[in-house]
Amino acid sequence: MTVSSILADKGPDVVTVSPEETLLDVTKLLDKHKIGAVLATDSNGKLAGIISERDVVRAVARGGPEALGEAVGTHMTKKVVTCKKEDRVNSVMMQMTEGKFRHVPVIDGGKIAGIISIGDVVRRRIADIETEWRAMQDYIAAG
Repeated sequence: MTVSSILADKGPDVVTVSPEETLLDVTKLLDKHKIGAVLATDSNGKLAGIISERDVVRAVARGGPEALGEAVGTHMTKKVVTCKKEDRVNSVMMQMTEGKFRHVPVIDGGKIAGIISIGDVVRRRIADIETEWRAMQDYIAAG
């Protein structure tokens, strides 16, 4: 199974900010969309970084409430691990587990095609296991 199957279910929508926006702006977006991360893009729409709720918490823990007025670019992850639509879900899941991150932007033809979370990956994996289990039950019942 590939990343494209997850995007087919969830859609390509991605919430973005510019690196110049503030952490407070990010918190409002995270709350409004009920998500855990947003992508930072440059003026051409290219991926510049990712900022997660964890990044915001760390910034506030280190800098106090004043950190919420600081720019996203100061706190975002700039070396973002990405994937492609054709990547295998199991491979992306391993990267997420080993790297201890929960969101991966999907890049297609150099453009942002979506974002998947560990929750998306786990949901897909559980659905696949249930499908395999039912197929096995049908096979055994027919035999």
